[in-house]
Amino acid sequence: MKHITFHLDFISPYAYLAFEDLPRALEGLSYSVAYRPVLLGALLKHHGQLGPAEIPAKRAWTYRHVLWLGHANGIAIEMPASHPYNPLPHLRLALATTPDGDISRYVAETIFREVWQGGGEAGDSARLAALAARLRTVRESGSDEVKAQLKANTDEAVAKGVFGVPAYAVDGRLFWGFDGLAMLRAYLGGDAWFDGPQWDSADRRPSMLRSRNG
Repeated sequence: MKHITFHLDFISPYAYLAFEDLPRALEGLSYSVAYRPVLLGALLKHHGQLGPAEIPAKRAWTYRHVLWLGHANGIAIEMPASHPYNPLPHLRLALATTPDGDISRYVAETIFREVWQGGGEAGDSARLAALAARLRTVRESGSDEVKAQLKANTDEAVAKGVFGVPAYAVDGRLFWGFDGLAMLRAYLGGDAWFDGPQWDSADRRPSMLRSRNG
C-alpha cells in the first residue's frame, strides 16, 4: 500500500476540488492518505511567486476555471463572498483537532465545504465560531503549539520542494494540482513510464532565461 501526503490550504479552490475528487480519481487502488495543512502564502513567498488572485487577469480566469471544473466534474463549488481571505483561522482550527501535523478527512471535508459551498463569507467570526463548535479539538487553535505546528508543516513542505497546493508526496515524488491526480493515479497503478528516464531527466537541461539582474 502506498502512502500519500496531501498538502493543502483551505484558501485554494484547486485543493478543494482535488480533495473532493481524490476518492474517484484513485478508485480501485490501495493507498492511505495523510491530510497536511500548510500555509500557501508562505510557500509562494519562499519561491518568489504571486498567488493567482494577486494578478487581476489571472484572478478572473482562475475563478471561472474552478467553477467550470466543479461543473464538469460534478463537484459542488461556490465562490466565497470574499476571496482571497485570511486562511489562518481555518488552518489553525484544523490543526487544533489533532495532536500532530495531520488532520482527518472528516475535518478537512468539514472546513473545505464550509469555505467552498454556500457562498458565505469565509472569514466571518460567527461562522468561524459555529464551525469550531462542530469540530472536536484537542488543543487550542490560537496556541503557540498550533502556530508552531503550522510553521513546521510548511517548512517541511518547502524542504520537500512543494511550491503550491494541492501537492501530493509519495515515495519521495511530488505531484501537483487538480489535474495532477491523473498522473498520481498512473504512478500508483504502476505505469512503466515512471521507471524510465523522463521523470528524472526532464529538468536536466540549461535554461536560456536570464536573471532580472543579468
